[in-house]
Amino acid sequence: MSSQILQLTAQFANPRGLHPTQQWLTAFMSTQKTTTPIPALTQTALFRLLSSDITTSLSTEAVHCLPANVHDVNIKERRLEGPIVLQLVGIEDMSKSRWEQIEAIEALERGEGTKGREIIRVTATDEDDDSGTNVNKGGGPHKLSLQDARGTVVYGMELKDIQGVGLGMSIGCKMVLRSAAVARGMVLMEPANTTVLGGKIEALHKAWKENRKTELKAAIEASERSG
Repeated sequence: MSSQILQLTAQFANPRGLHPTQQWLTAFMSTQKTTTPIPALTQTALFRLLSSDITTSLSTEAVHCLPANVHDVNIKERRLEGPIVLQLVGIEDMSKSRWEQIEAIEALERGEGTKGREIIRVTATDEDDDSGTNVNKGGGPHKLSLQDARGTVVYGMELKDIQGVGLGMSIGCKMVLRSAAVARGMVLMEPANTTVLGGKIEALHKAWKENRKTELKAAIEASERSG
């Protein structure tokens, strides 16, 4: 293992909690010049890692992933020591009706946010867009669908406002859990145990936005028919 890979491994593990596989690191290094300074190399690698699918880029060792029985509703409460890196695969604002969620998604597509009841124009820079954290923080709490490196998906509930969490989050955004409680299969999230790293998986983000609006509209129509 080269000294550069060792240094990158250390940079990712502390304090971010990221543990890329040896295969991913080797593939990344094969695209870089050996003379590139470590700080620049770290920034480039971090950008690519946050844009990757963690099921193909991060370690699947048990210590870095969710427990196999994380969904067991018979376990009243347990604690995930972590750090465990998860990627966002879905999000719902529990304070908004289905129509309000559709309107919020469409407003974000138009580049609009909200300030109180006033609609404002949001100009996102490339850096903001890539970070996955250019969010409209109004509303909440939010219910998140989160996936670990093994592909296990679990629900997380935002108990208190977490910086970077909102409907404007990008699908594929990476988050780190440390000492988070799981109550009957639901991860309980708050600022003390959740850190948003950012990132975005473009293809998944686009598909989710399209499918989410379709799902919400179908649910509305089904409710109107049954009513």
